[in-house]
Amino acid sequence: MNEQSPAATALQRPLQGTRIVEFEGIGPGPVAGRILAALGAEVTVIARPQAGAVQRLGSTTDNPLRARKQVVTLDLKTPEGVAQALDLVATADALIEGNRPGVMERLGLGPSVCAARNPRLVYGRMTGWGQDGPLAQAAGHDLNYVALTGLLSLSAQPGATPMVPPTMGDASGALGLAFGMVCALLGARSTGQGRVVDAAILDVVAMLGTLVHWLHANNSIGGTQPSVFHDSPFYDVYACKDGGFVTVGAIEPQFYALLLEKLGMADVDPREQMQREKWPVMKQRFAECFRGKTRDEWCALLEGTDVCFAPVLTIAEAAVHPHNVARHLFPKTASGAIDTQVVPRFAAL
Repeated sequence: MNEQSPAATALQRPLQGTRIVEFEGIGPGPVAGRILAALGAEVTVIARPQAGAVQRLGSTTDNPLRARKQVVTLDLKTPEGVAQALDLVATADALIEGNRPGVMERLGLGPSVCAARNPRLVYGRMTGWGQDGPLAQAAGHDLNYVALTGLLSLSAQPGATPMVPPTMGDASGALGLAFGMVCALLGARSTGQGRVVDAAILDVVAMLGTLVHWLHANNSIGGTQPSVFHDSPFYDVYACKDGGFVTVGAIEPQFYALLLEKLGMADVDPREQMQREKWPVMKQRFAECFRGKTRDEWCALLEGTDVCFAPVLTIAEAAVHPHNVARHLFPKTASGAIDTQVVPRFAAL
């Protein structure tokens, strides 16, 4: 399991002493447990006797989703397994489960049964579509949930196929569940009363689209006029001479003026930045300019300046980028595989 930066290791982790039972599932549930475990919680995973199909996609010997967790294998289809699970729940502060709605109730491990054993319990429920609604019982995955929020439609240039990085919806759901559980834990400690935390990936992704909805309401994206985020020359991904790609996001006037200077476009008036009718010609000019140098040459010229620039990196390249190394962002697992840091970071006042 990765560690926080050396400066933070002497500080007690904020969830130290909190006990969580995680009914092992796929995707966001285990990620939420990983987050809480890295922040100091004692997480006990109740694993099934046999791994599911999705779990088998990853390594079973170097599983980052089980890091810092104690694993107990129980057959929840037997009375003995259910009884052992309830014994663990009885002494826990919180529970994580990621089954379809109704599964835990049918197993005899639903919220009411668990609350009878432990009234202070925070019962965290991770689903794709939510505990209720017409789609609650339907199967789905990350891409489907992002699509239904409307946000996927805004992820591509006009006419291109929308796509998002894999697992971004799942990761958002995991973070939403972890946040909700910590909030509920604070409430339980002050009132003595636990509660159910209904965290649906769909809901969390929609919530994280707050800024997008604000922009959409102002006709700045997904509307009738050209969008800064899809149509402007100063916020885009550009191909380079060597086949690599770079990104620029010079939205603010001072950043755009600096970008023009760096690109050698002294003939372009930066005050005309928001003249949308000129964007197609300027975008083509930007594209031709960026094709004139390699990605590394553009990094040497633009990285670290205020033009709002970053190269498009592979996972392996990201792991060794100097900024990411300085931030301890991609530590290695025991087998040498690239892992990720659990954030946010903490420091003493």
